[in-house]
Amino acid sequence: MSYKAINYWVLGGFGGAKSAYEAIDDAAAMGLDGLELTFGDVLPESISEEECGKIKKYALEKKIGLKSLASGAYWGMSLGSPDNAEQAKAVSFTEKYIRTAAALGAKTILVVPGAVDVAWDSTRPVVPYQTVWDRSTAALKKLVPLAEKMKVEIALENVWNKFLLSPVEMKMFVEQFKSKAIGVYFDIGNPLLFGYPEHWITILGKHVKAVHIKNFSRNDCGGNLHGFGDNLKTGDVNYPAVKAALKEINYSGPLTVEMIPFCRLPDLVLPDMELARKVAAELKELF
Repeated sequence: MSYKAINYWVLGGFGGAKSAYEAIDDAAAMGLDGLELTFGDVLPESISEEECGKIKKYALEKKIGLKSLASGAYWGMSLGSPDNAEQAKAVSFTEKYIRTAAALGAKTILVVPGAVDVAWDSTRPVVPYQTVWDRSTAALKKLVPLAEKMKVEIALENVWNKFLLSPVEMKMFVEQFKSKAIGVYFDIGNPLLFGYPEHWITILGKHVKAVHIKNFSRNDCGGNLHGFGDNLKTGDVNYPAVKAALKEINYSGPLTVEMIPFCRLPDLVLPDMELARKVAAELKELF
């Protein structure tokens, strides 16, 4: 568990205002091992293989790894959508995502497999659970051959999408593909609403391909987005238990701090370099 990285959004915001090169410089200055760039903003869908090569070369010069990529685009287009046009758009996006990861030398991409609803966006439809399961399965089966060819792992995130709500069903969902190209991007903060991250880790085992680090504070047996704070040490994550579980499954992949402090809503502003430096230091201290 030596590779520690930071997600781009806290460094450059959601609009890609800061270049990948500047973000690499930031990660290096913080003494981290890596940076998680984000596809669909700082890495546009139209990015060329040549530009990816330049970013990869620069990161190597700065001794910053680019082991994983993330994307927030799936909240607006779902692989599990019952709408054929929307699903096709999500599949096409993911194909570009895979090719971009391969060009950058990134091994793992974060993918939201589908959503029953998007609780914070009333314009998005409520989709039946079984429909999301079936449609997402079909979409991912289309993507597996390309991921295998490009040697990129599609890592499905456990996220607030009202889908794959337990580690047992997430394991079942992943294992139906019978491919090492489909795994899990495990976020230790997201399960705290209804469970314990250490339980998920031991059940998911070898399927955990990457890990996001953040914290969450429960409230009245549950919580809301405001439970995601701006301090890795404040909240209900039991770090000794999480570290023990990761050790138990022999996890050696990236640990990436993803800091979107919803506790600050409606005054959430990113980028926030002061916050980035603080949580980078906390990540190194905790792990």
